[in-house]
Amino acid sequence: MNTNSFSNSYKEAGVDVTAGYKAVELMKQHVARTMTSGVLSGIGGFGGLFELDMTGITKPVLVSGTDGVGTKLKIAFLMDKHDTVGIDCVAMCVNDIICCGAKPQFFLDYIAVGKNYPEKIAQIVSGVAEGCVQSGCALIGGETAEMPGFYPVDEYDLAGFSVGVVDKDKILDPSTQKAGDVMIAIKSSGVHSNGFSLVRKVFSVDEKTLSVHYDELGKTLGETLLTPTKIYVKAVMSLLDSVKVKAISHITGGGFYENIPRSLPSGLSVKIARSDVQVLPIFDVIAKTGNIPERDMFNTFNMGVGMTVVVDKADADKAIEAIKAAGEEAYVLGELVDSDMGVIIC
Repeated sequence: MNTNSFSNSYKEAGVDVTAGYKAVELMKQHVARTMTSGVLSGIGGFGGLFELDMTGITKPVLVSGTDGVGTKLKIAFLMDKHDTVGIDCVAMCVNDIICCGAKPQFFLDYIAVGKNYPEKIAQIVSGVAEGCVQSGCALIGGETAEMPGFYPVDEYDLAGFSVGVVDKDKILDPSTQKAGDVMIAIKSSGVHSNGFSLVRKVFSVDEKTLSVHYDELGKTLGETLLTPTKIYVKAVMSLLDSVKVKAISHITGGGFYENIPRSLPSGLSVKIARSDVQVLPIFDVIAKTGNIPERDMFNTFNMGVGMTVVVDKADADKAIEAIKAAGEEAYVLGELVDSDMGVIIC
């Protein structure tokens, strides 16, 4: 740790550079868990160096994704639990990247705080590192910015970005989809990291409401809401090796009606039987408590479906088997039909 760099004047203004050095020291053990063969630099430099392994790739294409955790962080603040939101941050980035068929290679995070509490920063980074381990990518750098007067002393924001690589000839081509193809759902772990502005409004979220135990959830509301976003990299990479995948959608904010059409070509829609959607209990609790119309629920939340994949009907069983073998739950969600409606839930 750098013991020769300090500024009492800067500290009096609210920025403690020595706390930053301590935070880096505390996070190093977590970052070390994410190291892969491509990493050429350690934490603390001005840039993260990564050497791509081009084995088997003839036309490498870089695919990038960036996102944050959003107002789910408010739940972490109220519960004073900071070791899982980093998983959400990684998930929101890498789950987007794999929709192209790309494999994530590395990740960088950005943490902005009102006051640098090194132990809290280390907790946040432990979650980021866990997300990187789950997705098989390296945490090669990041930034912690102490911004007094901009953020409350006990609050922070968390964002990041990831870069992946895919062979140009293997980029998924949604135009190959046709009527009769099957859409498969890969189950989510809960609300993930979207729709929390509505969630907080519905429950008038505070320490008391978060501590309420719901029998249908099997735990408290707070514990349920802080459940980390599923990371689907392992399952999707396994799936891509097993069958021809035509399209993938990451179901985030905007739910079914916004995200699924993003991977459908003009003239095709997906027809979904409402009874086939395996809705998680938390969404029933949200809808009932907030008296939210079902159409709005499906246009805001993932409703228990974290990702969708489209394959030929003949490949559906094999695709589900591959996803389950990788540790995720999957089932047939619907079928593609000739229509311009995008999503038809009936």
